[in-house]
Amino acid sequence: MKKSLLLITIAACTLWSCDLDKTREAELPEVDVDIDAEEGQLPAFDVDWANIDVGTTTEVVEVPKVVVVMEEEEIEVPTIDVDMPDEDEEERSLIVETEVSGNEHDLEIQEIRASERRLYVIATLEELETSLDGKTMRIQDQVNINAPDLDVRYIIVGVKPDRVFNDRDMYVSSMEDLPQNVQDATVIYNRS
Repeated sequence: MKKSLLLITIAACTLWSCDLDKTREAELPEVDVDIDAEEGQLPAFDVDWANIDVGTTTEVVEVPKVVVVMEEEEIEVPTIDVDMPDEDEEERSLIVETEVSGNEHDLEIQEIRASERRLYVIATLEELETSLDGKTMRIQDQVNINAPDLDVRYIIVGVKPDRVFNDRDMYVSSMEDLPQNVQDATVIYNRS
């Protein structure tokens, strides 16, 4: 039943999407009783299908071009243990990252706040005086946490650099501009 309905639908769509022009009439074969038959003729049709052109156009789009220089250094990374009853803990890194150009910047995680099953990682972004000489750089800071699997949101306090990469995190001008639910969350880490 479904196959018949599908075939009827396909046939209807095919006939509906084309323009038919009949080019000759149908003629049935003549038949004599003594089984002599003349040749018949089936109708002929000219079918004009929709014209389809495939090509390209030139558009102006933003394409990130990044020069990333990463160097390994040994640094002290804060570690936080969160013990929730009846939940397994896993160790992971909370990494906040941004892409800057113009001058060098400093990015530091200042606080981590918790509300139910969500963590808010709040970092500050400060522009420094050293020029990047037209280059782009990604900077980051991290805190290690040993906790159950929690939803993590990253918030950066400072001027948002005009880079596509930076659209994934929330930027606010000051700590006072944090959304109310973040302000009401419990501070579990403070870089003091």
